Amino acid sequence: MAEEQVHDPLNFMRNMWGNMGFSLPGMVAPTFDLDELDKRIKDMKAVEGWLRMNLSMLQMTIQGLEMQRTTVGAVQAMGQMAKDSVKAMSPEAAAEAPAEPQANAFSEAAMWPWQMMQQMRDQMQQSAEAAAEAAASAATEEAAKPKARRPAVKK
Repeated sequence: MAEEQVHDPLNFMRNMWGNMGFSLPGMVAPTFDLDELDKRIKDMKAVEGWLRMNLSMLQMTIQGLEMQRTTVGAVQAMGQMAKDSVKAMSPEAAAEAPAEPQANAFSEAAMWPWQMMQQMRDQMQQSAEAAAEAAASAATEEAAKPKARRPAVKK
């Protein structure tokens, strides 16, 4: 028995696990029983499904928190804009205000959709013009090529 333990490569691991108070896991010592292997596969697939479910729940929670953070930031910025506009409308602030107001990123927030649509329209117009120019130059090059003569076919 002592001779077998000396030649056993897992003896060190068994001793280490045994000293911790629990036995060596079955994953290290393989089994040849097909029913046991099927049971382990089924158990591992169940654990995999559970982990995937938890991962997707974690990802949804992170996305929800990011959306919440963005919303809170936008509400705070809008509140600050409202405070600034109230201060700017007060008579005391009007006397103290500089001649040129500072540009604020949120000052024209109502115009953002319009500006975005204008940018998209401009980009589409440029793409269409570039495509038309490419087609025109390709047609010009095709017309400039000498046409190969076909031999006449006698009937």
